[in-house]
Amino acid sequence: MGSFDHLAFTAGETLQIGAITDTDLEAARRALDVRLWGAYAAVKHAVAHLRPGGSIVLSSGIAGTRPEPNWTVAASICGALDALTRALAVELAPIRVNAVAPGVVRSDLWREMSEEDRSAMYDSLSEALPVGRVGEVSDIAETFLYLMRNGYSSGTIVTVDGGSVLV
Repeated sequence: MGSFDHLAFTAGETLQIGAITDTDLEAARRALDVRLWGAYAAVKHAVAHLRPGGSIVLSSGIAGTRPEPNWTVAASICGALDALTRALAVELAPIRVNAVAPGVVRSDLWREMSEEDRSAMYDSLSEALPVGRVGEVSDIAETFLYLMRNGYSSGTIVTVDGGSVLV
């Protein structure tokens, strides 16, 4: 593939939501493999190919900052990704490493929910969020682009959640 300017790691899995006592450990391991170890492996193999001035932007989430009940797996993954982002920013400098921590976004992440449950969740959150709506994929994409373009950000986790962590 050759050299490139930016690595954006956006892989995600269907969220593992449920009480820890009911958690399928293999499913939790798969979620960690996709989001945490996937990011780790992508960075490991990308570093040698990044052009000077390039950057890495990982996907995290607000679950690490503000976990909901029964979100232990998701919160653990997001917390680990936040720590990985900061550690890589130090280790790989001057390559910039940042992360985007979205709140609820209309995306395939919720595909395992019925359409009725998904719509009810979006409606309920839209009423509760200060911005009055859930996020769109384009909101998150804009944040990735911002972090790629901003040559002075490194080790930063940008929360894009419509104010969810405030309410």
